[in-house]
Amino acid sequence: MNSFGRLFRIEILGESHGVCVGILIDGCPAGVPVSEADFAFDLDRRKAGRPGTTARREDDVPRLMSGLFKGRTTGAPILVLFENRDADSKPYEQARYPRPGQADLAASAKFGGFNDYRGGGTFSGRLTAPLVAAGVVAKRLIHPVSVAAALVAAGGSTDIEGAVAAAVREGDSVGGVIECRVDGLPAGLGEPFFDSAESLLSHLVFSIPGIKGIEFGAGFAGSRMRGSEYNDIIERPTGETATNNAGGINGGITNGNSLSFRVAVRPTASISKPQAYIDVETGQLRELSLSGRHDACFALRVPVIVEAATAVVIADLMLLEQRISRIQR
Repeated sequence: MNSFGRLFRIEILGESHGVCVGILIDGCPAGVPVSEADFAFDLDRRKAGRPGTTARREDDVPRLMSGLFKGRTTGAPILVLFENRDADSKPYEQARYPRPGQADLAASAKFGGFNDYRGGGTFSGRLTAPLVAAGVVAKRLIHPVSVAAALVAAGGSTDIEGAVAAAVREGDSVGGVIECRVDGLPAGLGEPFFDSAESLLSHLVFSIPGIKGIEFGAGFAGSRMRGSEYNDIIERPTGETATNNAGGINGGITNGNSLSFRVAVRPTASISKPQAYIDVETGQLRELSLSGRHDACFALRVPVIVEAATAVVIADLMLLEQRISRIQR
């Protein structure tokens, strides 16, 4: 459904063109200092404004509705809301033409046509703003563990600006590859099989709209290696290894080395370039160019979202292992 986590639990809400989007954070320890200003840096990283991002401009000022008193968390659920003030729903009046690559048709089938399709509704990248907010709180909890992600390629090229500019000129879009690294992580987080560290990270990362692939450490390249090449030789009794092909995880459990993984972000589905659309009323295909304000490369804004998802998972795992106190002083 719309919730994730066991002790550090998040529940997301809202639609792209609704009144607001938001997140409810339950299980956050009491006493954590949190203010509105703490969210600004990461939220600014997610905002549009760079070439290749949407013309939609939201202030994304977090409204901290509950769970805080005198600048610190109370231990009660924290509700963070973001108002939608710059939504333009006119381009979505052509509901009879579900957009290729989008969730329009699948959502209509699942919810009997009652879904809010404007701007993708609840499937929109707009809902990543509250996810970033949850990440801000989680990062505060897991400190000094650090999480850093970066876009390393777009459209199959390391010339990110060039690839994005070409897509913009052609009315098209490109995807990208995000690398994420977690340093200072203790060994022992995660469980064998179903609650492995990789499983939990993959679960939440795949909740980010547009994520279509993930690999840890050497990833798919490891399938082409021999065991003698792939195995990470342990150099110290504390677990440090000469290489990190495993990505910091063995048997589903963190091994004390840096956790590293990469994710594949698909090209943005909404483009201005003419495409074939199905008219669901007549069953006929028509070539249309639907308008709207979209990212030519949503991957430009994804690194901080991946960081947030990662921090949320780590916060939950550290609470489960009692590595984070339920009262912060």
